[in-house]
Amino acid sequence: MYIAMAFSTMRACYIWSIYNTLIYICLSQLNISFPATGCQKLIEVAADPLGDEWKGYMVRISGGNDKQGFPMKQGVLTHGRVRLLLAKGHSCYRPRRTGERKRKSVRGCIVDANLSVLNLVIIKKGEKDIPGLTDSTVPRRLGPKRASKIRKLFNLAKEDDVRQYVVRRPLTKEGKKPRTKAPRIQRLVTPRVLQHKRRRIALKKQRTQKNKEEASEYAKLLAKRMKEAKEKRQEQIAKRRRLSSLRASTSKSESSQK
Repeated sequence: MYIAMAFSTMRACYIWSIYNTLIYICLSQLNISFPATGCQKLIEVAADPLGDEWKGYMVRISGGNDKQGFPMKQGVLTHGRVRLLLAKGHSCYRPRRTGERKRKSVRGCIVDANLSVLNLVIIKKGEKDIPGLTDSTVPRRLGPKRASKIRKLFNLAKEDDVRQYVVRRPLTKEGKKPRTKAPRIQRLVTPRVLQHKRRRIALKKQRTQKNKEEASEYAKLLAKRMKEAKEKRQEQIAKRRRLSSLRASTSKSESSQK
């Protein structure tokens, strides 16, 4: 066990030591995203470092593709390709049918020289802005749809009407009057929703009461049937005893007559 742990530690140290040289020298493209602004930038990497404009930036490797287009998969600790049986919920695979599984070729999560594109996500911004990545913001096309998300976005209380704060999307067509389109709010609490909830609770109470009454009636009927069966059994036992005593008395009288 200790040998395996030492080997894994040495392997991790080796991967970390070659990380910088691989990221700058071996790759031809870097796809860098900045979630705060929603921008992405694809950089062609030469043999020299990226430059002074990236000073202070920290990036996280989120994936990549090799020269044949096979994607990197998180958790596969190898630098080559492997064929894995993938199902719904796994990365690098989208099932076409319900319950479908398929064996796909994926690349491991260790960076090596055969990658063509490496996807990076900025987790810490540096000193300078990078043109096309951190100096501009891409507006979101759609606003929040769920009522709680709208309340969180606009810092609303429970008493405020969420419908007035829905982000509407403009629809413009040539030669037509401009109009806007709003999404249907999900999980919106309205008087109708509350009425349906009260009705469900009332129906549940009615079912519970009905089940209790039926259970009590069944218990009474069962007790009555059991009492009748017990009385019938006792009558049969008494009848058998009378018959047996009658037989005994007749046999005694016959023996005395002889």
